[in-house]
Amino acid sequence: MTQTIARERFDPARLKAIIVGSLGNFVEYYDFYVYAAFSLYFAPAFFPGADPVAQMLSSAGVFALGFFMRPIGGWLFGQIGDRYGRRVSLMLSVLMMCAGSLAIALTPTHARIGVWAPILLVAARLIQGLSLGGEYGASAVYVAEMADSHRRGFYSSFLYVTLIGGQLGALGVLLVLQNLVLTPDQLKDFGWRIPFFIGAALALFALWMRRDLEETEAFRNATAKGREGGLGALWRHRREALVVVGLTMGGTLAFYVYTIYMQKFLKLTVGLTDSQSAWVSAASLIFALVLQPVYGALSDRVGRRPVLLAFGIMGAFGTVPLMSALAQARGPWEAFAFVALGWVMTAPYTSINAVVKAELFPAALRATGVGLPYALAVSLFGGTAEYVALWFKHQGLESGFYYYASAVIGCSLLVYFFLPDTKLTSRLDAEAMETLE
Repeated sequence: MTQTIARERFDPARLKAIIVGSLGNFVEYYDFYVYAAFSLYFAPAFFPGADPVAQMLSSAGVFALGFFMRPIGGWLFGQIGDRYGRRVSLMLSVLMMCAGSLAIALTPTHARIGVWAPILLVAARLIQGLSLGGEYGASAVYVAEMADSHRRGFYSSFLYVTLIGGQLGALGVLLVLQNLVLTPDQLKDFGWRIPFFIGAALALFALWMRRDLEETEAFRNATAKGREGGLGALWRHRREALVVVGLTMGGTLAFYVYTIYMQKFLKLTVGLTDSQSAWVSAASLIFALVLQPVYGALSDRVGRRPVLLAFGIMGAFGTVPLMSALAQARGPWEAFAFVALGWVMTAPYTSINAVVKAELFPAALRATGVGLPYALAVSLFGGTAEYVALWFKHQGLESGFYYYASAVIGCSLLVYFFLPDTKLTSRLDAEAMETLE
């Protein structure tokens, strides 16, 4: 089908809209993941105790709770995006993220207000989870609809460039505070609040950037034709929704292993220092960032399905030996090499999963169809990854998590095997053809 559509000319306005939409995504994910980057420092302030693994387990549990709000956010902001436009959804989601980050920055510690400290922390994380659940669906749909058909994989890969960039930004702030500004005691005392204040300010900046975003032509055409959206329409497309859950579950688990959990794994299992763990994590994220557009462009040439199959095969059969070798790494350089190899395995999924989902649904349902089932899968498999991994470690069965991850990726591999190549069956292209006719 894509062969029947004329190759679009380069459009600077289109490129600017894609960049602005993606940069807002950067701010959202910085705000959300700065929690994970600094949890080593603020966990004792909210969860007092002598066992560092137990403290990490508690903070990881709160991190996971934020993910359980994401399906609600995916549904709520998906409805807003499908009814009132992608731009409105993107503006509201980043405003809510600002409120969550500011609340964490201002929350007193357990020593001052007792049990209310973790309660307020949980409430702020729930707000952030609701925001992020809406952000991904809206931004994924916006970028996919704004990109031209022949470079859609490449442009959509920048969603994870900015997503990983947000995590890298959080780690960058951590490294600066660790090495140039504050002592470890100062970080544990008050320094961990600084990145949350920065995040709130960045969210306001993202809100300003998005104020003039152009609405997508696909949304305008769907609105003009009066096509039905909502949960009723999603039920009629339940097969596509189940496909989104299936293709996401393994990829999101792998993603959170090599991002959120990895910093703790490097410290608690490999035995690196706090600073070494942060540097290895930051270097591997830069490597991962570079891989995204490479795999995205590759999918524009060979199709989406072969790229997804590459992730599924490498992840299902390579996770156990890779994680086992990483656990025995001798020093930060060897650890980095193994984590980078993990990204070679995982980036085929992260680079194109957004565009694959967007190509499955009609425009009137696209924001909800992408956002809700994706958020559900991320909540069940991505948001719990760190908690499950730490639970296995706490039970003295750390290698059991490697097999769990391999099994989940194996389930996604089955979905990829039977999934038609969405580059050839794209709803986006079908709607473009209808418009031309």
